[in-house]
Amino acid sequence: MSAHADPGVLDGYGSIGAAAARQVATAAIAEGHRNGWTVAVAIVDRAGDLVVFERIDDTQPGSVRIAQAKARTASRFRRPTKVFEDSLHGGRAAVLGLPDVLPLEGGIPLIIDGKIAGAIGVSGATSQQDGVCAQAGADMFGKLAGLRPGESPTEH
Repeated sequence: MSAHADPGVLDGYGSIGAAAARQVATAAIAEGHRNGWTVAVAIVDRAGDLVVFERIDDTQPGSVRIAQAKARTASRFRRPTKVFEDSLHGGRAAVLGLPDVLPLEGGIPLIIDGKIAGAIGVSGATSQQDGVCAQAGADMFGKLAGLRPGESPTEH
């Protein structure tokens, strides 16, 4: 995939920039509001370190760290956390032994030109609902990155 990111989407190190991360988080939060879900949203850089964090009022406190762990997992392993959840549901318990992996849907890597720029992690609703909010954020990243309709910011 070839993207023509607007200036400011990536920082000087190839990670998602703070301004873009805020827009991605805002899109995920808006999806939560639209559906009446209280969620926490974490955007991390390509190394899995926090860039932006936001949550809807009354989101359960445990979701703060879970959102960050989902984002970190997606960034460091360069795949959606749903992949790990599906593996676990498929009987692959070895997933539980992987270091720093949270096998719950809601973490999605953000990729430009085949390179990881960061990830989004969402927690607070069901895993599937978290995934919907995370996808809304990933879609915003795709728009910011200049992807054409049908191109995915999450392909690897």
